[in-house]
Amino acid sequence: MKLLRALIVASLLPACAGPAFADFRLCNNTGSRVGVALGYKDKEGWVTEGWWNVSARNCETLLRGALVARYYYIYAVDYDRGGEWSGQAFMCSREKEFTIRNTDNCLARGFDRTGFFEVDTGEQRSWTVQLTDNAEAPPDRPLLPFGSPQRTPPVVPPGAAPPALPPAVPPPAESAPK
Repeated sequence: MKLLRALIVASLLPACAGPAFADFRLCNNTGSRVGVALGYKDKEGWVTEGWWNVSARNCETLLRGALVARYYYIYAVDYDRGGEWSGQAFMCSREKEFTIRNTDNCLARGFDRTGFFEVDTGEQRSWTVQLTDNAEAPPDRPLLPFGSPQRTPPVVPPGAAPPALPPAVPPPAESAPK
């Protein structure tokens, strides 16, 4: 049986009074182990990093501290049942642990060219991405704080070709990967 993948993006809000935590986190709400790669723009330009191995029903902090960009990019694979969470923002990656600068000429530089999905944090200081599996009955609508917009990538069953999409509208020039 093919599994459908879904993504829920929600802002991380402090649960109680006290010091504010500011991080970019990912929670794996599936029954499988997942591998996660992250793309983002820092002071020096575009960078991709991987792999974080996140156990089933566990969370991992991918970046510590207040977020400095609006857009972040994620690619994740399900190690146990197959499938992936991907998108149309192409960046460099590889199978082994990596930190790669720049998103140009991935193949010519000996890297894989991988489609990451975009996470729009709305310029929040903290953010948590929730990976879910449709077979595990995610909520009809994720709870988003204070009317935050929901942005999700297309859901593609493992082994299926991605659906034909209309031409993508790139994010603002200062945030779009090449």
